[in-house]
Amino acid sequence: MAKAKKVYVCQACGSSSHRWQGQCDDCSEWNTLVEEVPVGATVFAARHDLQGGGRAIELVGLDAEVALPERIQSGIAEFDRAVGGGIVAGSAMLVGGDPGIGKSTLLLQVAAKIAGQGRPVVYVSGEEAADQVRLRALRLGLGRSPVRLAAATSVRDILTTVGSAEPPALLVIDSIQTMHSDLIEGAPGTVSQVRASAQELIRFAKERGTAVILVGHVTKDGTIAGPRVLEHMVDAVLGFEGDRSHQYRILRAAKNRFGGTDEIGVFAMEGAGLAEVPNPSALFLTNRGAPVSGTSVFPALEGTRPLLLEIQALVVRLASGATPRRSAVGWDSGRLAMILAVLEARCNLSFATAEVYLNVAGGYRLADPGADLAVAAALVSALSERPIPDGTVVMGEIALSGEVRPIAHSALRLKEAAKLGFESGWAPSGADGPSGLSISHFPHLRDLVDRILGR
Repeated sequence: MAKAKKVYVCQACGSSSHRWQGQCDDCSEWNTLVEEVPVGATVFAARHDLQGGGRAIELVGLDAEVALPERIQSGIAEFDRAVGGGIVAGSAMLVGGDPGIGKSTLLLQVAAKIAGQGRPVVYVSGEEAADQVRLRALRLGLGRSPVRLAAATSVRDILTTVGSAEPPALLVIDSIQTMHSDLIEGAPGTVSQVRASAQELIRFAKERGTAVILVGHVTKDGTIAGPRVLEHMVDAVLGFEGDRSHQYRILRAAKNRFGGTDEIGVFAMEGAGLAEVPNPSALFLTNRGAPVSGTSVFPALEGTRPLLLEIQALVVRLASGATPRRSAVGWDSGRLAMILAVLEARCNLSFATAEVYLNVAGGYRLADPGADLAVAAALVSALSERPIPDGTVVMGEIALSGEVRPIAHSALRLKEAAKLGFESGWAPSGADGPSGLSISHFPHLRDLVDRILGR
């Protein structure tokens, strides 16, 4: 048998190279190539015929009369909403998020809720001792929960333990980057170790019907560390988002084979752990007293849930010759530049000598193009120092021509605004709201500018 060749695998993107180099050719990251030896690598001199010699597998039709996997209700409505109605038995989910954001706290609460239903639950930590996990459980008021704890990093030991008796309904692995498989050489956290460990755990989930939740570390740019194939292997990828300086946390599905990816779960970090937020709009709207220039309210939509968000803008005139700065927090800076260009080209407003700052209150990250009109309203209000009338929501997508285009589910958004006491809405042509909510239609961005400036 030929000697196994060494390869160098990038720990950021998973690409391989036959020689070490300082920078990865595929992702351009520096010092991420680590030497790995493929186990069982064999050079085949001849073409092998794979037909024959294997075992026959059972083929099942789409219309087969079989029982579908059950969903396990966690008892935490916001978590169940984000995963599509509950955890599917035998599924594998990957939960990622920034350090300290509350991933372990959330999953410990979920594990305790499910264990309280009489279902066996195992929580395995590769980063903390069992006593440390128990100490956190006591702080969260879960000290008497029948969750079984373990501190281990060997995948073989974990699967031998949970597979020797009745398989648990839920197995939490915190985290997959600390797991080690003795089938692969390399340190825990390397691409090959993460891939092999996840593959063994997912295989156990499919064969024994145990739902497996893997906690994943994230890189500095917010992506889950390890091979990209890890996200393809699991059934659902959940991101736990939020700013540690703010109270709220959002659980969002980036991939879900058993549900939609347009629902979110909203939580608030409190002293006793994460609490559900039944009315998220109250989190993102500040105490609105007297009208202030540079602010507008946008009715966002996350799945079937409307959220009212406050958009804040600040425009500061600079002395001639200074280079103006544009900064956006919670909003795409490229889209901010586009809206500024449309305001200058189509509405004759000058931002060339002014610094522009835009912020979505509460640390929320907004990607809905329907917020274009609300952003433009906040910018014009800040530039002219004329506040938008109190009790008004603004929505609409802006085209490069200055046309204000309609957005999806406008009636649902306006209904939520009316429920929270808003009295008027600025929207594109054709948008209808509930009775009691006065709607002003703006077919062009120029009409909005004239309304704010009183022209």
